[in-house]
Amino acid sequence: MAIALVALGSNLGDRSGQLDQAVGVLCERYPVRLLQHSGWIETDPVGGPPGQPPFLNGVAEIQTDLGPRELLAALLAVEESLGRVRTVANAPRTVDLDLLLFDDLILDEPGLTLPHPRLTERFFVLIPLERIAPGVVVPGTSLSIASHLAKLTGLKAFGPDAQRPLRGKTIVITGASAGIGRAGALELASAGADLVLHGRCPERLEAVANLCRRRGAEVQTLLADLDSEGAQVLWDRFGNLGIVPEGWINNAGADILTGSGIELSFEKKLEALWRVDVRSTLELSRLAGKLMSEKKGGVLINLGWDQAETGMEGDSGTLFGTIKGAVITMTRALAVDLAPKVRVHCVSPGWIRTAWGEQAPKLWQERVLRETPLGCWGQPEDVARAFVWLISPATKYLSGQTLRVNGGAVRA
Repeated sequence: MAIALVALGSNLGDRSGQLDQAVGVLCERYPVRLLQHSGWIETDPVGGPPGQPPFLNGVAEIQTDLGPRELLAALLAVEESLGRVRTVANAPRTVDLDLLLFDDLILDEPGLTLPHPRLTERFFVLIPLERIAPGVVVPGTSLSIASHLAKLTGLKAFGPDAQRPLRGKTIVITGASAGIGRAGALELASAGADLVLHGRCPERLEAVANLCRRRGAEVQTLLADLDSEGAQVLWDRFGNLGIVPEGWINNAGADILTGSGIELSFEKKLEALWRVDVRSTLELSRLAGKLMSEKKGGVLINLGWDQAETGMEGDSGTLFGTIKGAVITMTRALAVDLAPKVRVHCVSPGWIRTAWGEQAPKLWQERVLRETPLGCWGQPEDVARAFVWLISPATKYLSGQTLRVNGGAVRA
């Protein structure tokens, strides 16, 4: 699948509503998935008839099975469906969709030039682009989006800010190739962090790493199987990088709910959960916590479960309650042990639509909605944003907390 960047603009009618609708229509009618969008900025018109109202502009990053010409045709069709009428050049319009980049393709053909020929000249394109894809190098140049914007403005960002509070920090996240770990990596990259990503599948891990690089992160990857190889192997490989992290997220967990893990006996499931979720989490917490406390300090985050402290029926409830209950209590002990230089938290997700949630039977789908006051599944990104918040300076006086990301479920 290709990754493309699309510019959106509107200066007639309900501008923000039409831009949101354009993204929705594109994803509904075509094999297109929205990865992220920049939000909107208001700008004066450039060229065209005088007296035009101001534009709202933004950029969307999408993933698609379409080729570049097919995608361009789809963008034009969406424009037409939302009422765009082409008259003179740069006339007012309900919606304007421009294909800026398509992977690293360079193309100069009738009707389609890639990269977009005026991409690096327009503030109203570069500013939203820099928000979501600062690390993308514009094909045919040696400069990233962020560098092109700095060249145009004479300004270069330095240090953390409100948009990227983690700029300058290096964060390690285990189990980063899918689900909550993947979402965490992307959110941390968007917040300005550099990353060390761990996983077992090299292809999936590298795909996540490349997405994070597009968001401006410096990324290293580490392969290790915490179940069969153990935490020390991962730690030794991490040590070879010579990096001192300022954040470490123990997200990796044994999968007993999908794939071959479903077929394991209760005893085998317990052993796998113990090795990965408890033992490896504790060993890595101690090793990373000691390193951070000896250096610049940092934040350590472990993954719990919101029902571990309240209980749930069935084998899965017993297994995860036992295992994640241990993680929650170990986190509290580590928060005391590693203070004052290292803050330690446990994030306890509720019903999050990961791989299991996508294929859960109707009975479970109904149960999730019934038990969650906000009336919907959580998304991996909801947990990922909690990671960013807990690592950020905004929570510098918090430690030893268990944060339930569960849609407001309060159980006795």
